[in-house]
Amino acid sequence: MATYTYQNLIVWQKAMELVESTYKITKKLPKEETYGLISQMRRCAVSVPSNIAEGQKRLNLQETIQCTGIALGSIAELETQLLLCLRIYNINTSKELGLCVEVGKMAAILVRKLRSEI
Repeated sequence: MATYTYQNLIVWQKAMELVESTYKITKKLPKEETYGLISQMRRCAVSVPSNIAEGQKRLNLQETIQCTGIALGSIAELETQLLLCLRIYNINTSKELGLCVEVGKMAAILVRKLRSEI
C-alpha cells in the first residue's frame, strides 16, 4: 500500500514544475536583475510548493489552510513579476503565467475542500 505524502498532490507537482520553469525564465534576465527581479521571482516560486508541503505536514486543518493561502499569495506575486518580465524585457512568460493560473486554481480548490472539512 502506498504512503500518502504531499509529493502525491498534483498541485505540489505542478508547483514544482512552476519553480523549474521560473528558474529558466530568470536566466534570460540581465545580470543587473540578479539581486532584484531574479532573486524575488525565484523566492516566490520556491515559496509555492514549499508552503503547500509545509501545510500538508501541519497537525491541524487551520494551519494547512493558512499555509496554502500563503502559497496563493506567492503565486499572485510571481504572476506580477512574470508580467514585468514581459513588459520590461519582452520575455515570453505565457507558459509560466499559465502554470500560475493552473496552480492557483488547484490551491484554491484545496482550500475550499479543507474548509468544508472543518
